[in-house]
Amino acid sequence: MSQTRIGRLFKRLGAEGRPALIAYITAGDPSPDRTPALVAALERGGADLIELGVPFSDPIADGPVIQRGSDRALKAGTRVATVLQIAREIRKRSEIPLLLFTYMNPVLRYGLEALARDAAASGIDGCLLTDLSVEEAEPYVAAMRGAGLDTAFLAAPTSSERRLRLVAQYSSGFVYLVSRTGVTGERASVSSAVGPLVNAMRKVTDLPLAVGFGISSADQVRSVGEIADGVAVGSAFVRTIEQYAASSELETRLEAVARQLASGLPSKNRDEHGTAR
Repeated sequence: MSQTRIGRLFKRLGAEGRPALIAYITAGDPSPDRTPALVAALERGGADLIELGVPFSDPIADGPVIQRGSDRALKAGTRVATVLQIAREIRKRSEIPLLLFTYMNPVLRYGLEALARDAAASGIDGCLLTDLSVEEAEPYVAAMRGAGLDTAFLAAPTSSERRLRLVAQYSSGFVYLVSRTGVTGERASVSSAVGPLVNAMRKVTDLPLAVGFGISSADQVRSVGEIADGVAVGSAFVRTIEQYAASSELETRLEAVARQLASGLPSKNRDEHGTAR
């Protein structure tokens, strides 16, 4: 399979010596028509990769902020086909990598082969199914890879070595490391489990490693970015969308949040004076 935009992004950033800022938003929140402009705002603010969340009525991995975002998007009429149309609109103006972030139920209702085909045609680069057991991933991976899409899988601090090896085997593009057990949401500090999990995963794969769940400040981005290849932020963006959904300031506010978080990205090719080495 040829390298996707995701693979090319991590290759470029690896050469530059800095991690990626990965931004999650729920597609269709507050409305499908507005999502492409929100993605553009995130990109202007420094986001390198966008996770487009497919709204789902029972988002078991998500905390209350993203649950409410999912609810707003569903009430706005957003379905899987809507998200793919949003991706096509984004592609008219941007080449930013897009990862479809979803649950199994919407995928099964749409059809696995159909989703792989239509997602690729819409400009999606990869997919992450939050509730798919990696032990049962083979048919899904085959369909996605057949369409030229990356498949990112989740690994957690509680994952066994066998599970980490399966995640490594079936992932492409990058591996998504969950910083803590539980649901998404903003936290006051980064879990102490992140370092050991990154080290354990590096022993079984050369793929880039992104860390998410609970990251919401520039300082947290910096501490995670020192050891990971990507830092994923969701609730801080979705909360901003919730606060300014009815305002013409939404895009400006979202861009500012992205810029603030991106300011924490460490550059491993710079010295203490910020000079490139």
